[in-house]
Amino acid sequence: MRSLDDLDVRGRRVLVRADLNVPLDGETITDDGRIRASVPTITTLADRGAKVVVCAHLGRPKGQVKAEFSLKPVAVRLRELLGRDVAFATDVVGDSARATVDGLQDGQVALLENLRYEPGEESKDDALRGDFATRLAGLADLYVGDGFGAVHRKHASVYDVPRMLPHAAGRLVLAEVEVLKRLTEDTERPYVVVLGGAKVSDKLGVIANLLSKVDRLLVGGGMAYTFLKAQGHEVGGSLLQEDQLDQVRGFLDEAAKRGVDLVLPVDVLAATHFAEDAPYDVVEATAIPADREGLDIGPRTRELFASKLADARTVFWNGPMGVFEFDAFAGGTRAVAEALIASEGYSVVGGGDSAAAVRKLGLPEDGFSHISTGGGASLEYLEGKTLPGLAALEG
Repeated sequence: MRSLDDLDVRGRRVLVRADLNVPLDGETITDDGRIRASVPTITTLADRGAKVVVCAHLGRPKGQVKAEFSLKPVAVRLRELLGRDVAFATDVVGDSARATVDGLQDGQVALLENLRYEPGEESKDDALRGDFATRLAGLADLYVGDGFGAVHRKHASVYDVPRMLPHAAGRLVLAEVEVLKRLTEDTERPYVVVLGGAKVSDKLGVIANLLSKVDRLLVGGGMAYTFLKAQGHEVGGSLLQEDQLDQVRGFLDEAAKRGVDLVLPVDVLAATHFAEDAPYDVVEATAIPADREGLDIGPRTRELFASKLADARTVFWNGPMGVFEFDAFAGGTRAVAEALIASEGYSVVGGGDSAAAVRKLGLPEDGFSHISTGGGASLEYLEGKTLPGLAALEG
């Protein structure tokens, strides 16, 4: 992939596909990590005299204009982080977008409204998506793909537009790809992967692919209960995917066959119900009472996981160990994060809820080798899939 350094951008309109899909509480941004990650590319282009046109999505408005998904609060925060004005277009390819782009001087920045307000952005109809892509590409002379969190989507702004314009990868995308290559090629061992989160089904592909590559696989979070059930244990009212039990039994057999150390929780915090203030007890992971549900890994499991991470040379972590949004059930996630910070290995936090947890828990981001901006994109890369956005940038 070409980089920004391969483009002559002075005086030219450069469309930057960024990932600004941040969580909002009303109009308040609760985690600006993705905006901050976009700043280096935008700053570099503006400093080199480009007319920078940033486009991004927010949430899932599904082709409709919905005020709660407006990028306007993002424009305000982007202006603060860049330390320069950011013009805001109130549409994507309409009159406001054209006027805003036409009004840019060299070195100035504009942000278009939410790409997903346009039905063509996510359409599976090639003609409809292509028509929108043509109008979006018409706003620019060059394209820079920097929205790593969206590169696994075959969307107009990710896949079609770079095929219509001279293009390059932004700083963030190049950095993310470099990290993922380090996780898949000539990886330093012991190589440990920590997976959590709610559903096994979200991680099927990555587990299947990584079982041939890793030395240890630590499984926590909601998905651990499907593994425990597959071993024949009672999991009470814990999160469970019955339809994945056979698949998980296959993973357990494959891990044993390959000599992979697949580590499950040995104790959990079993609560009476799903709530911040729910009463709970620490119980054996193999004997969760029928009227309880596991909401976090227990203290012995935290120590066990930390011991399995202590000598790791490479670690990939994706998914919290419990309901970290509730303070009472955030201890497992904190323990894993702190074990990574304490280790001397190369540690990668695989985006999504894991990255959000690091920030919510107030942990130092520089304690990790890399915090990804794209959970789904990272997982699909590690599955060995071809990502449409990367394929378009390589073309």
